[in-house]
Amino acid sequence: MSTIEGLYGTPPTELADWPADITQFSPLMPGAEALETAAPASLDRMVILAPPGTLERRYVLAAALHLLKPGGQLIALAPKDKGGARIAKELTAFGCDVEAESRRHHRICTTTRPEAVEGIETTLNEAGLQQVDGGAIWSQPGVFSWDRLDPGSALLMEALPPLSGRGADLGCGIGFLTAAVLASDKVTSVIMVDTDRRAIEAAKRNVTDTRASTLWADVRQADIGERLDFIVMNPPFHDGGNEDRVLGQHFIVKAASALRPRGVCWLVANRHLPYEETLNRLFTESTLVADRDGYKIYRAEK
Repeated sequence: MSTIEGLYGTPPTELADWPADITQFSPLMPGAEALETAAPASLDRMVILAPPGTLERRYVLAAALHLLKPGGQLIALAPKDKGGARIAKELTAFGCDVEAESRRHHRICTTTRPEAVEGIETTLNEAGLQQVDGGAIWSQPGVFSWDRLDPGSALLMEALPPLSGRGADLGCGIGFLTAAVLASDKVTSVIMVDTDRRAIEAAKRNVTDTRASTLWADVRQADIGERLDFIVMNPPFHDGGNEDRVLGQHFIVKAASALRPRGVCWLVANRHLPYEETLNRLFTESTLVADRDGYKIYRAEK
């Protein structure tokens, strides 16, 4: 009988091995299976690159134990300074016996799923998709700025004029910017795009206006249409926990390729990010609209 295995993220192959045809469960990989909908007790083995956030990590560990058959093997690892040092304690709290070792600055924990796992339901409820801010919005730990409006998006929302026509929200998160854009009756459609499935699931609940649609995809490769009238975005600048200044520049390239002539891109960025050269090269006109509290707001016209 073949072994059924699951993978979360991309652990270094020199620290944990997995077959090429393994089922991926990371919400940051469009097309991957969802931890939430997979059959309980269906996997023989799972390998996890544990995320750094405490609530998110405990959720992933609990979900993995939920999917494993009793006696199934779980390997969970992470850099020591990004949550790896806590994995063994967290698995022990679920009733697991853990063997831990250190290699290449990672903590690698191996356990087998016990017959009964303690506290799974509580953890899944505490760190799953949920209502926050007094029930005003849906979100989930692990999503960018998961339990509050981030100050950069707030500043962009303050600067946005009423928009019109067809548009897109690139890296939409849980939908704050789209909700603000849809306050204009002249907006006919907005496609919300994000690489995080959890954000897309929350955005669907937060933005129920029929003019809005969602796309779970990497913005850099996403088909968001052509000749759009506007784009709004708060591009990410971290990938895999490390700062990636090029990532936001790829978002700008995507926006420039999707807008019609005279179409407008509204962008917020942390002040230190080097987006000016890309904006000036790809757009007819780029204007710094606001520079406050560590953030810059740009209006760029194609």
